[in-house]
Amino acid sequence: MITEMSFPTRIVFGKGALREVPNNLARLGVKRPLLVTDGGVVATGIFARLTSVLEGAHVPFGAFDGVDPNPTGATVDRGLAAYREAGCDGVVAIGGGSPIDAAKGVRLLATHPLPIAQYDDARDGWRLVTNPVPPMIAIPTTAGTGSEVGRSFVVTLQETGRKTVIFAPPLMPSVAVCDPELTYDLPPRLTGATGMDAFTHNLEALCAKGFHPLADALARKGIELCGRALVRAVRDGHDEDARASMMIAAITGAAAFQKGLGAAHALAHALTPIAGVHHGLANAIVLPFVMEFNLSAAAEQLAEAAAALGEPHGDDQDRLARRAVDRVRAMARDAGLPERLRDVGVKQDQLPVLAQRAFEDASHLSNPRPCQPTDLAALLSAAF
Repeated sequence: MITEMSFPTRIVFGKGALREVPNNLARLGVKRPLLVTDGGVVATGIFARLTSVLEGAHVPFGAFDGVDPNPTGATVDRGLAAYREAGCDGVVAIGGGSPIDAAKGVRLLATHPLPIAQYDDARDGWRLVTNPVPPMIAIPTTAGTGSEVGRSFVVTLQETGRKTVIFAPPLMPSVAVCDPELTYDLPPRLTGATGMDAFTHNLEALCAKGFHPLADALARKGIELCGRALVRAVRDGHDEDARASMMIAAITGAAAFQKGLGAAHALAHALTPIAGVHHGLANAIVLPFVMEFNLSAAAEQLAEAAAALGEPHGDDQDRLARRAVDRVRAMARDAGLPERLRDVGVKQDQLPVLAQRAFEDASHLSNPRPCQPTDLAALLSAAF
């Protein structure tokens, strides 16, 4: 069954939802979209499934399949050139977080002339997003970042070498077409890593400073879904319920993290460009250590997370909070993911620059326990 939700964008969800792309392009008034993806999605045959759907509906399109695993400003510039050369009037992104993020960059620069660094969220760059942007359909092929329902994208800027968040409400995709079937053949390790990214979004949003009960409710549900489905999806990629549950968990995580994230994401945002660690895998490794760091400041929220993961509700709050840490470690381990940074190629001499770069990342500002560079350095050392 295919259903539609407003969350706050329109979501077309269900097995076979890919077939709904032409109808949604027509609703948006898009005549010639640019399809944005990467070589991995092309190699799986998923991109060909999309082009077949569009050709069957006689929808002309341009294509850009040169998205890097971690998009840079140059990636976005190449996509923008393809958009203009093909005479496009909208964007369809298909893939994981990288193609969806790159597509958001293309639609931003299609109507905004400033260099992309000027729109940095840390500099309140959202205030410069004043022109309408082209319509966009986002089609996730992983259940992780939730970029398909997010108002921001992450790009690595050449001038700083730093992952930079570009945020503005108009960047939310016009429609998210979420077809769990597209995730069935995702390799187990990538399923685990992207799933832990979704989990981290939900958990850090729940623990983040500030008052946002709607985000908290979504985050609790996402934590529950991950606890129930992540390991199952890793072990059996064609488990339909597990795949659908993880795709919903990615959506709840992205919707919830408008409340904020935390130190795990600050560390992960440094680990990817400096040490080449996959973003979701970086989160999976550092998250338990960040949870331990936050025990004194977020025991109530961590206890709620433990309950969502299946621990008895009636136990002592502090004990429940500590069990949440144990549960998360076990979930990542059962998903087949490494537990230490040294196991994924991080070098000890990289730790100081990683700590400094993490402190420059705004994600730690909403962490429930304030972080200084020395705290982030200690977390990296503990996780090493």
